[in-house]
Amino acid sequence: MARKRTPSSKKATLIAFGLVALAASVSASTTAPTIPTQDASLAHEQSQPNSQADTAAEAARAYKQAVVTLNALINAPTAPRPNDRLVSPSHGPSLLSYILPNAQGQGPVASAIRIAMKLRHQSWIPRSLKNMFTAELGGKKKEDEMTGRAVKVIDLLQHAAELGNADALYTLAQISLTPPTPYFPSNPALSYASFSHHARETANASSQAAMGFFYATGYGGVVPVDQARAQLYLTFAAHGGHKGAQMALGYRYWSGIGVAENCMTALTWYEEAAEQAMAKFLSGPPGGRTMPMSPARLSDLEGGVYGPGASVASTGMNAGRPVIKTMTSRAAGETWDDLLEYYLFNADRGEEDFAYRLGKIFYQGSIYSNPGGIASGGDGAASIARDFHRARHYFLRIARQIWPSDPADPRKNRRATKEDSPRQAGFAPYAAGYLGRMFLRGEGVKQDAAMARMWFERGADYGDKECYNGLGIIWRDGLVDGKKDTKKAAGYFMSAASQELADAHVQLGKLYYDSGDTKTATVYFEQGIRQGNPFEGYYYLADLQARIARQAGTPREIVGSTCAVAVSFYKLVTERGTWGEDLIVDADAQWHSGTDRGKEMAMLRWWIAAERGYEVAQNNLAFVLDQDRSILRATRFAPISPSNDTARLALTQWTRSAAQRNVDALVKVGDYYYYGLGVPDEHETSRYEKAAGYYQSAADTQMSALAMWNLGWMYENGKGVPMDFHLAKRHYDLALETNSEAYMPVTLALIKLHIKMEEDESYFAERGGQDVQHDGEGGEAHGSDGEVQDDSPWYLGKARDEFNRRQQREEVDGSEDDPVQWARDRRAAENERDGDFGPEDYFDGATRGGHRGDEDVDEFLETMLLVLLCIMVSTLLFIRGRWVERLRRADDQQQGDQQAQNGQPPAQPAGGLYPPPGAQAARNNWNILR
Repeated sequence: MARKRTPSSKKATLIAFGLVALAASVSASTTAPTIPTQDASLAHEQSQPNSQADTAAEAARAYKQAVVTLNALINAPTAPRPNDRLVSPSHGPSLLSYILPNAQGQGPVASAIRIAMKLRHQSWIPRSLKNMFTAELGGKKKEDEMTGRAVKVIDLLQHAAELGNADALYTLAQISLTPPTPYFPSNPALSYASFSHHARETANASSQAAMGFFYATGYGGVVPVDQARAQLYLTFAAHGGHKGAQMALGYRYWSGIGVAENCMTALTWYEEAAEQAMAKFLSGPPGGRTMPMSPARLSDLEGGVYGPGASVASTGMNAGRPVIKTMTSRAAGETWDDLLEYYLFNADRGEEDFAYRLGKIFYQGSIYSNPGGIASGGDGAASIARDFHRARHYFLRIARQIWPSDPADPRKNRRATKEDSPRQAGFAPYAAGYLGRMFLRGEGVKQDAAMARMWFERGADYGDKECYNGLGIIWRDGLVDGKKDTKKAAGYFMSAASQELADAHVQLGKLYYDSGDTKTATVYFEQGIRQGNPFEGYYYLADLQARIARQAGTPREIVGSTCAVAVSFYKLVTERGTWGEDLIVDADAQWHSGTDRGKEMAMLRWWIAAERGYEVAQNNLAFVLDQDRSILRATRFAPISPSNDTARLALTQWTRSAAQRNVDALVKVGDYYYYGLGVPDEHETSRYEKAAGYYQSAADTQMSALAMWNLGWMYENGKGVPMDFHLAKRHYDLALETNSEAYMPVTLALIKLHIKMEEDESYFAERGGQDVQHDGEGGEAHGSDGEVQDDSPWYLGKARDEFNRRQQREEVDGSEDDPVQWARDRRAAENERDGDFGPEDYFDGATRGGHRGDEDVDEFLETMLLVLLCIMVSTLLFIRGRWVERLRRADDQQQGDQQAQNGQPPAQPAGGLYPPPGAQAARNNWNILR
């Protein structure tokens, strides 16, 4: 029986058919081919180029506007940083600065201002309180305006990138990875996407290098770690000439990261990177570009990884390094402003030696200069802003005492004779060397080779080595009148080299290198390196070693050693030649900004540099991520609770730092394996064995007392090594011999070990009377005469390395070139000479209790004896006072009883309660009672 349709069903059917017909008609109209007319086709051809031109113009306009806004944000005036070390160039502070406190001043108010300025960047501070600390930027309104400009820059860059502007795409990727100001957000995901798109569209080497970093580290969790893709991107970037990618590839082949170790391949990549660094160096003024400051490890500024006295970085010969001296000065509360103020005060009084040292400090931009002469640069931990004008002022003040005027035409300068020149020139020849260098290079003055030669000749009359070296450069390059004289230049270089100037040795080596005498050149290059040359000597020696390694007839064992030397020297050249991109310096500035964003950006830069093989960056990154300490940095890399992921990253960086001969990092790797940090899946027995192996490697360097103590403890308790009390005692004794500051822990350990040995009678029954003749597997064998015999594998050049090491240990690091110690000695001498001056001194806090040496007397016991002596004296004074008071009361009671018996009132002493001047005994009693 058929079902009868209702009106509603009929209506629905009609609507459905209508919709189907409508869809069919629309489809037919859109798919039907159309034949354009001649006018339509012509209009399409004319509109297509116009639309493309309009798009490109719009993209260029948006990118230009974004760049202008970005530059305005970067160059916007900001508040002065609280850690600026350079004093004001004015002669003295204004009167207003004494009344109103500021962040640059001293005292509790200035400290409170600096703390408040740092607190305003913390995320946990309420926004209402943050607004109180933003006066220097114009308050909340100004900060919101800056944030709005940053949003505008990002929006314009995204708009231009969408329209096809490649420069906007790269800029967007760059500021998303490393924001130029705190107002830009950090967005690793956007940075990765932009770099990926840019690398795919343009094959840009910088974008490919950034992609290699993302895949090598997994930064930001954007992509998983993939060493194969990282290797691919870095290879493309290195072939494109990117220096950072070349360094990263060289380090990966040198260390075997993601690829098999291959020294020759590493040599190829490091050589290309070093050639770029050398070309950048030679593109500077005569004598090459100014060397960057030597970078300092973050751990060294805290006395080493394990603190002062326990770390190799701050004990033994390393205690005399400038960075450790800087750490000591900071711990004593000294600032470079205080030191410069002391120097300025004495220089203004006419002290010539203070003026000369001030000129050196302002010229080199560091309190401590590196060994090797003017061209070697300064220490980065003690850096200040360079000021060529102030340096020239002090150098001229000294030089004018000998040469009061300059000739009208320096090209016709008459050389001074011994009859014309005074016998005692003081610091004038040294100042002439600096002035000549400044004119030669155009530093603070107009570049003038003739004036440079005049000053060099003046200093050379008194035998100054820097002046000899400067004259050699002028005659070698023909900088005056275009006249070159290699023979005369060699004579000047020889005179400077005879006074052990490192740069002069290198310049002589270059002359022999260019003439084809590589044997003599090698001798001079090696001597220059020993004297402290930080750059050129290493480059030319690496080139000579690379030639030997690539020769067809070189034996395989010679190839291995020469290749290793060449790679290490090229690596040093590439890491020191950081003109244009200094990741370490930028990271240090970000880290000391005191903000969470600054610390994260510092760690990012250290991570990028660590992937390129910088040991300092690896050590810094591992130090801030260290999970084997109670103090953790509050960043997203190191959360409050210890993390195995963070520990694994820290262990990786500790291991890479240890592979580059950092002994403290080697001990730290042993600690990580011992405590199971970063290796949670490894068995305990295996971990202990690996920890003992790392401790043994550190102990074999004869530098780490902590490694020896740890190894002794493991032998005492049988952790990772067989239990052996004799070997435990031997390592404890070696620890004390290596570092006398380990006296207390070694003594306690030996007492405990002695108790254990007495309790373990079975141990003596089995081993009594037997003497262990070997330190165990991997240890050192001792001969009958007690001399340590080195059983380590021999290699070419080991004898020379051992000789140099012994020679360095025998050298005594004097304090003549230490400006801080020199100032302390001078101040102490002035106090002894002038009795009117008080004991207050900028360096008094450091001299009190400092420089104790290696005394055998325990300072703790001395302190306790002094405390007991004070207590005894106080007790005796108290007893004497009570005794005198009792006698006085008894005397008064007796006099009162006598007066009462006679019926007379008690008499008051003349002059009131205080005894008269004549009653000396009564006055003494009153003083005691008071």
